[in-house]
Amino acid sequence: MTLAGRGAVVTGGSRGIGLAVARALAEAGAAVVVAARGPDGLEAAARALCAAGRRAWAVPCDVADPEGVRTLAREAETRLGHVDILVNNAGISHSASVQKTTLEDWQRTLTVNATGPFLCIQAFLPGMLARGWGRVVNIASVAGLGGGKYITAYSASKHAVVGLTRSVAAEVAGTGVTVNAVCPGYVDTDMTRQSVSRIAAKTGMSLADALRAALDTTGQRRLIPPEEVASAVLALCHGAGSETNGEAVVIAEAGSHR
Repeated sequence: MTLAGRGAVVTGGSRGIGLAVARALAEAGAAVVVAARGPDGLEAAARALCAAGRRAWAVPCDVADPEGVRTLAREAETRLGHVDILVNNAGISHSASVQKTTLEDWQRTLTVNATGPFLCIQAFLPGMLARGWGRVVNIASVAGLGGGKYITAYSASKHAVVGLTRSVAAEVAGTGVTVNAVCPGYVDTDMTRQSVSRIAAKTGMSLADALRAALDTTGQRRLIPPEEVASAVLALCHGAGSETNGEAVVIAEAGSHR
């Protein structure tokens, strides 16, 4: 299976899940635009892909900024010619009890994690529909299918992503465009390590105990490698993924998809 001739945009693509996804898409033959807020890590990510013989470009973008997303769409079209694949991965985490979650925390988390994918879909979907082929994959979370202590804003934002996925999928059914979500548990990323550190700081637990407590909430024995999430995204982007639309693919343990 190959993605040769396809153009892809990956938000939050400078590290972690996003970088693993960008690498997987590029290795499958797609030309990739990686987007993220921080230009330093972003440029390094694109250079690494190019050094491996892939076609990749870096475009700074804050997905919470509507004008920034419109600029991303223009820049991506210029570099790629057409965008066939959109992976909405950019996101932030927030942990606090509901009583200690400020309105600013709530709004920022919902804006980045839910409004960001909405804006990107609005920007890139018309071109996909016009060409009769497209793949949108939203990186959600198992927290978007359930809930948990101290993640009120984060869980609500990921529930919104799953709802967005299913609603847009219903709109585009039968057009050649598919919209799906990937819902991983705790992944081995900087974001997870930061979350575990916050848990340890707030509870007095050791880092090891805080990690164990976090993993217990999802039934995991260990952190999921980012490449595992990338493999699930890649499967949804290939032509064989044309029959999958509106699904939330759960990765709750390394090597386990459902």
